[in-house]
Amino acid sequence: MFHIILHQPEIPPNTGNIIRLCANTGTQLHLIKPLGFNLSDRHLRRAGLDYHEWASLAVHEDLAACLKLMDGHRIFAITTRATQHHDKVSYISGDAFLFGSESRGLPAQVLGSFPQDRRIRIPMRPTSRSLNLSNAAAVIVFEAWRQAGFEGGI
Repeated sequence: MFHIILHQPEIPPNTGNIIRLCANTGTQLHLIKPLGFNLSDRHLRRAGLDYHEWASLAVHEDLAACLKLMDGHRIFAITTRATQHHDKVSYISGDAFLFGSESRGLPAQVLGSFPQDRRIRIPMRPTSRSLNLSNAAAVIVFEAWRQAGFEGGI
């Protein structure tokens, strides 16, 4: 099982899409407060369809609380400011992927706490800024799951 950590997500449909991704891949989702929406938001529910009951979701008061819970897991910061591409890492079950908010990404202080080999990026054209959060999460999770032989999938 892998973990997605969303640091202060802002857009309900993105989180709803990621809930659906987690339900379909067996990935656990961690949300770091403050959230830019209420968990009962209709846009969140609509994007996640009926997958909420199949997803494992935890909400944390802050990043420190989440990281304490994740002690012993490798955590990768996903950022456009990394040089290492996501497909150059050998992932193992239990790895966690930390994504920043849609409008700000990861704070510099958080990103600076990760060594270079734990910062990864998804390749893009040079003129592009970033991918949509839910699309980026899908790219990362499916690469990690592919490397794990799609364990638990059909």
